[in-house]
Amino acid sequence: MSSPPSPPAAPAAERTGLLRDAAFLRLWAGTVASGLATWALPFVLGLAVLEGSLTAAGLGLVLAVRTAGFLAAVPVAGVLADRYSRRAVVAWAGGAAALASPVLALGLGGSAAVTAAAAAVVGMGQGACRPAFQALTREVVDEPRRQQANAAMTLAVRVTTLLGPGVAALLATVAGTAVLVVGTGALWLAAALLPPRGAAAPTPPHRRDPFHTEFLDGLREARRHPWFLAGLGALAAVITTGYSATGVLLPEASGRHYGTEAVLAAALTGYTAGALAGALLMARWRPRAQGWTALAGLACYGFAPLSLLAPVHPAAVVAAYVLAGVGVELFNVPWFTAAQREIDPGRLARVSSLDFLLSYGLAPVGLALIAPAADLVGAPAVLAACAAVCFLAPAAAALVPGSRDFSRTPPAPRPRE
Repeated sequence: MSSPPSPPAAPAAERTGLLRDAAFLRLWAGTVASGLATWALPFVLGLAVLEGSLTAAGLGLVLAVRTAGFLAAVPVAGVLADRYSRRAVVAWAGGAAALASPVLALGLGGSAAVTAAAAAVVGMGQGACRPAFQALTREVVDEPRRQQANAAMTLAVRVTTLLGPGVAALLATVAGTAVLVVGTGALWLAAALLPPRGAAAPTPPHRRDPFHTEFLDGLREARRHPWFLAGLGALAAVITTGYSATGVLLPEASGRHYGTEAVLAAALTGYTAGALAGALLMARWRPRAQGWTALAGLACYGFAPLSLLAPVHPAAVVAAYVLAGVGVELFNVPWFTAAQREIDPGRLARVSSLDFLLSYGLAPVGLALIAPAADLVGAPAVLAACAAVCFLAPAAAALVPGSRDFSRTPPAPRPRE
């Protein structure tokens, strides 16, 4: 009787740990640089308000224009990243943001028009990078290691978010905010230059359709995946209500319920710490029903507005924010990994652009409406409604076919041990 054949050897990329994979490390460094630059600019410009080189109204204008640039660039970049090399789109987008950052710094305290125009270009660079990075990750990292790779990227961003404010405030005491704005340009330059070369242009030149046709083709691809549309709807609902409510009403609740801003700081720190824990968990954990697990994690954000309804012990508020942070990464990491696995590779950037467009695009709407709604019906009613949406929207998404595993194809049954 012959012995059973040996299983095929794993591909070399699979056997190589991520920390020894030079291509992934370059991709990771570029992604982290872009994320840090994106996060740092609003904080640094806030320091500019304290310094007197920018007014509060000017800060609002700059951030609004940057967001407008982001939203305008995301759908365009989705088509371009599926039409041309994803690496080239990252390079051009990061390079544009890098060149605009010193111009933005020069405009501080001077021309508002120059500052706003530069901020718009930075926002466009940010928006163009996001879908291209998503598609480039699929090209650089093989599927068995992709969830771990996505967790490593989000983990690095969370660490910089946790430590960044203190570092930026310290640097501002010796360098000034204009220099720090230029420093964000250096981060964008790193984001443009560091990522490795991916695949060639996904779509051959002779097969390219008109721009609007390719954009609509991305919409049709998204519709082929009911779990994606349902998950995106749940995510947009949570961001528009829960994120917005806590962003606007947490500072007010911290002062009204506890008479100190310490609860605000502790809650935000707890949220970031929870997200760090969630990213570490998802680097190793492969839940059986990963879609339902992810949606349950997303629903955990409802505990954040729920904790602000009435005065409770500050530890309860912090615990709610820690749970929300853990849940966000329980959702984010499988969500990105599933999109990279399930979406047609030639349309991945376009579908990812829909993700960023809706999730980021609806956030300003929620932020604008929460305060007037609280004045009209009271903060407790708004918080209760937002918490209900955070719980119910992911639950509704879990009922959609394919949501159990974020896949149109049921998983193969696991062999009995």
